[in-house]
Amino acid sequence: MTDETYRRVGIVGGGAWGTALAMTVRRADREALLWAREPEVVHEISRAHRNSRFLPGVELDPAIRATAQLEDLAGCDLVLLVTPAQALRTLSLQLAQCLPVSVPVLICAKGIEIETGALMPEVGAATLPNHVVAMLSGPTFASEVARGLPTAVTIACADASIGDRLVHALGSASFRPYRTVDMVGVALGGAIKNVLAIACGIVDGRALGDNARAALLTRGFAEMARLGLAMGARRETLSGLAGMGDLSLTCNGPASRNRSLGMAIGQGADAAQFIDARASVAEGYHTARVVSRLAARYHVEMPICAAVEAILHQGAAVDATVGQLLARPFREEKD
Repeated sequence: MTDETYRRVGIVGGGAWGTALAMTVRRADREALLWAREPEVVHEISRAHRNSRFLPGVELDPAIRATAQLEDLAGCDLVLLVTPAQALRTLSLQLAQCLPVSVPVLICAKGIEIETGALMPEVGAATLPNHVVAMLSGPTFASEVARGLPTAVTIACADASIGDRLVHALGSASFRPYRTVDMVGVALGGAIKNVLAIACGIVDGRALGDNARAALLTRGFAEMARLGLAMGARRETLSGLAGMGDLSLTCNGPASRNRSLGMAIGQGADAAQFIDARASVAEGYHTARVVSRLAARYHVEMPICAAVEAILHQGAAVDATVGQLLARPFREEKD
């Protein structure tokens, strides 16, 4: 392994997280080419070294190059897919037309595909069948990563040697990746924590107290673990950065988009209107629609996630739904 491994890195997605990862790539002393759909984002990054639409207040490394042409990434040694989860399939199919098969693809999107119930690595494997597909997830607020504040993540890759190369290609003094081969655990933890963060936000918006939020976070993690283990994830992955670590940050951090959505709902806002008014995506809104289907498929009980889905997509009243959760039978705390 040499320092030249994955020297030229392409980033697909010019939102806050994609832009932050472009900064991470530069701190790791790699070239960064950022693709964005919006021409104004490409122009501002190229000329003013800012992304005021998605990552305001952050001065970007002038060496970050931006493009609106996906085929420009054909010369990269590694590509990071940093798109909204529901857009991953479409962009992956487009990327497959121009990317050499020797180039690994690192998925950095957190979610589950609504139509198929597929995890993000499964979408990547289906659309990029000739490429090594890996997954990056963990407790990360984009603005902190962009500013170079200390961050740790998990990178999952079935090929351990390529996983090691990815860790060394992206790691730096402020960005510390840990490697695993557990693709399911990393992908699932990053998806379900968003649904649970909406639940924690509802608790805060309804002023139900710190005790209630702590209980919900803990029992929510139990739901994540039940489904994860049923799907083949490792327990240590779910209790690590990509599971409990990300869950803790997203449920408690004021910069969490999903928690903010939940708070707004708890205070009486309409979820769809709240989302439409914002440029960034609260992935948990979409993920909630499919988690209950996965729970049924694997015969796993997930009452908190089901409650969030009912509030978001079935018109269930917040107070009545909370009441139903509190009225569940008492049980032994063993799972």
